[in-house]
Amino acid sequence: MYTKQFEIRWSDVDANRHLANSAYTNFMSHTRMAFLIEQGFTMKELAMHNIGPVVFYEHMFYFKEAFMGQPITVSLEVSGLSEDGSFFKFDHNFYNHKGENLAFCEMFGAWIDLKERKITELPKVLLDLADKFPKSKEYKVLTKEDARAKGRKPVNLSL
Repeated sequence: MYTKQFEIRWSDVDANRHLANSAYTNFMSHTRMAFLIEQGFTMKELAMHNIGPVVFYEHMFYFKEAFMGQPITVSLEVSGLSEDGSFFKFDHNFYNHKGENLAFCEMFGAWIDLKERKITELPKVLLDLADKFPKSKEYKVLTKEDARAKGRKPVNLSL
């Protein structure tokens, strides 16, 4: 399991004086990028292949509050990857300084070609790196079906 530690700052809290939902998202994003960089998915490597990561969804579950000035640990486990590497799923847990689980998030994303603006498979060099990612106990091989918003379709606003 990969972990990253943070201290909750003034700018991370909301009107209720606890960790804001947007801060959870920022901490997860920072943790994911640090993990990917350490695994060889550097900005230089991504730029060379003209790809970038996109988030399809983040399902958050909150268990306990976290407050300013407290340390927080964010974990990352790879819980899914498609055969071509185009889709990925990460699980994040948030822990306080006592090791108590504060929140859980399931995140699903993909790689896009930054010129075509479409989902793309990973180039072989990055797919070989991704295949070596440490995997969670719940790990599964993802398919395009896993990326579908089950039962949901975009609805345009009528003005």
